[in-house]
Amino acid sequence: MTQMLDFSNFLNLPLIFGGVLALAIFLYVLLDGFDLGVGILFPFAPSDECRSKMMNSVAPFWDGNETWLVLGGGGLLAAFPFAYSIIMPTFYIPIILMLLGLIFRGVAFEFRFKTTSRNEQKIWDYSFHFGSLIAAFFQGVMLGSFIQGVDAGNRWNWLNAFSLMTGIAMIFGYALIGSTWLIMKTHDKTQDWARHVAYYVLTFVAFFIALVSLWTPFLNEQISDRWFAVPNIYYLSVIPILTLVTLICLIRSLLAKKEVQPFCLTIFLFVLCYAGLAITLFPYAIPYQVTFENAAASPQSLSFLFVGVAIILPVILCYTAFSYWVFRGKASHEKMY
Repeated sequence: MTQMLDFSNFLNLPLIFGGVLALAIFLYVLLDGFDLGVGILFPFAPSDECRSKMMNSVAPFWDGNETWLVLGGGGLLAAFPFAYSIIMPTFYIPIILMLLGLIFRGVAFEFRFKTTSRNEQKIWDYSFHFGSLIAAFFQGVMLGSFIQGVDAGNRWNWLNAFSLMTGIAMIFGYALIGSTWLIMKTHDKTQDWARHVAYYVLTFVAFFIALVSLWTPFLNEQISDRWFAVPNIYYLSVIPILTLVTLICLIRSLLAKKEVQPFCLTIFLFVLCYAGLAITLFPYAIPYQVTFENAAASPQSLSFLFVGVAIILPVILCYTAFSYWVFRGKASHEKMY
């Protein structure tokens, strides 16, 4: 009998696939975050020409960015089927609502470029906005509920004060990265407006970062012990200190009217927040109940998947980087479709 492929003797496959899933989710939040942010800000732009520039700035990227959402969902099913069987039914309602928002946004994106009627264009403008708003809100709701812990026996467990707060926080977070993206990708009136928006939104982002940081340790004793037990508190204090420094640097870069620096600092702010989340949740696939090791598929299945991921993941990263390189530079208001 032929021996099946098995790398588990010299590779920690559950940890590797946990890292791959974490990377996919982070890249989705980062890359789809700025175009969701553009959609959230869309109806508040000062003119139709500004709105056209905004849409053109994300037109080459928005659908490709969702590759990471597919990779995250598919990877969870393939690598951690037990976790998938618990998480997905628990979050069916917010997932469906999020996907409807993304679909609505995609349809609006395509039809806005095709319509010639101003009234119809306004319909698709608001469709783009509300699709982005709904998707961002329910992503934040699911995140907040996940941090609290998954209760498979309660289909409405995701609907509570903390998750609603994180849903609103996600909207402002995406609005911040969307506005700093527009600072980098547009010029003149649109850029000036985006800079004012970024400065305004940053106030709310700082507030929600502080609120989440103060609220989260009270959700579970393990979280409190992870962050505040000695000597952890000395090592982990680097995260909030760097977050504060980054917020100050971001304010300074906006006041100095930098173009690229605000977007880069916002990315770093997202990295720090995600690092804090990872520290809070590690090593659980289902928070505070099931670890990555216990939720993982068989070693043979993970070994087979590892071969595919080792080939496909670099390809996705390369074509993503290439697309951003090709469409670098400022966006215009001219039709692209």
